[in-house]
Amino acid sequence: TVAYQPPSIVGEHHPLTDKQRRLLALAEQVGRESLAPRAARWDREASFPFENYDDMRAAGLLKLCIPESDGGLGADFATYMMVSAELGRHCGATALTFNMHTCSMMWTGILADDLDMTPEQRAEHARYREHHFARVIQDGAIYAQPFSEGSAAAAGKAPFGTTATKVDGGWKINGRKIFASLSGAANYYGVLCTEDKPELSMKDTFYIAVPGDAPGVTVTGDWDPLGMRGTVSRTLLFKDVFVPDELQLMPRGVYYQAASRWPHMFMTLAPTYMGIAQAAYDFTVRYLRGEAEGMGAPVKRRMYPTKQIAVAQMHIMLEQTRALFLRALQDGRADPGKEARLRAYAAQYTIMENANELCRLAIRTCGGQSMLKTLPLERLYRDSRCGALMLPWTAELCLDRIGREALYEPGERDE
Repeated sequence: TVAYQPPSIVGEHHPLTDKQRRLLALAEQVGRESLAPRAARWDREASFPFENYDDMRAAGLLKLCIPESDGGLGADFATYMMVSAELGRHCGATALTFNMHTCSMMWTGILADDLDMTPEQRAEHARYREHHFARVIQDGAIYAQPFSEGSAAAAGKAPFGTTATKVDGGWKINGRKIFASLSGAANYYGVLCTEDKPELSMKDTFYIAVPGDAPGVTVTGDWDPLGMRGTVSRTLLFKDVFVPDELQLMPRGVYYQAASRWPHMFMTLAPTYMGIAQAAYDFTVRYLRGEAEGMGAPVKRRMYPTKQIAVAQMHIMLEQTRALFLRALQDGRADPGKEARLRAYAAQYTIMENANELCRLAIRTCGGQSMLKTLPLERLYRDSRCGALMLPWTAELCLDRIGREALYEPGERDE
């Protein structure tokens, strides 16, 4: 018999460009050969996947969203999302941290190109980002993107408490970030902070790359979480950290415009969990067919009606999730309409919740052996449970925004 062949992460017959096919094939190869064999190790140790980054760097994936004109692979938003989902299928923690790095390049690259800037801002930004791109392409640098502070800021409802004070030649950064993925591993932290003025305002959000080895940067706290253990998301402290002007990732005031006009920039955690959902389904089919690795003597269980019904339920849920994922990707742009924005929230919620539900069904269907750490399902389950909690679009926030924005037009309020 022919062994089960996992389908493309985008399913059959989804229209792809030649570049997308090449990049998806590259991600599949790196995922299968490098990420999947090591995934259990990073989970067990709660350690950062440096070796995975070495392999992704060698494959060119760290420059995925850098424009071709600057020496990168030139992936757009939709292409990145599909590639990220393929990586997430093989190692969730690696894909999630890869998101932080790649979005640093995407936000300062193709996303910034969609925003309004003065000619002076545009020239300044082009000059600065050329150096950021070169650090990745020539030096293999890794960028992180710490958001959370334990306040409403990461949800977009308050100014960031971390501040940037203008000084000669640059900025002084003070504050802290919690759940800072890649802490201690990144060469640069793309820090969102608020320009220090008498009254802090979200409109003065400032986006700048803080070198990981800059004086005043401290990584602190333990890291022993439920899931996504290889992200190593410890606490970052910034104490009078001097950062030169040229390390800005966007000109002053432009990030607020991006957050307001390009909402899909906050959907980029979802592909990791789309990949986990696919991985849970793939393992279940292999297991029931007696083809799963690590289970000793293979035993087929596919002939039982209860198992067949469970796989049918999983398949339906997976296809529903994938359809909404792929549809939402088409909407990524500046100034999407109301329905596109609501669809993005719906896609984020659906992926995060269904990934965990698919893992739950997989464990129930595969039975007692799925609890063992010699098989990947218990790790996939733990990793999948973390998705709904991740700012800026947690599952609760998505529900809140869908309900509010569906019922109220901008500016409307009840008497």
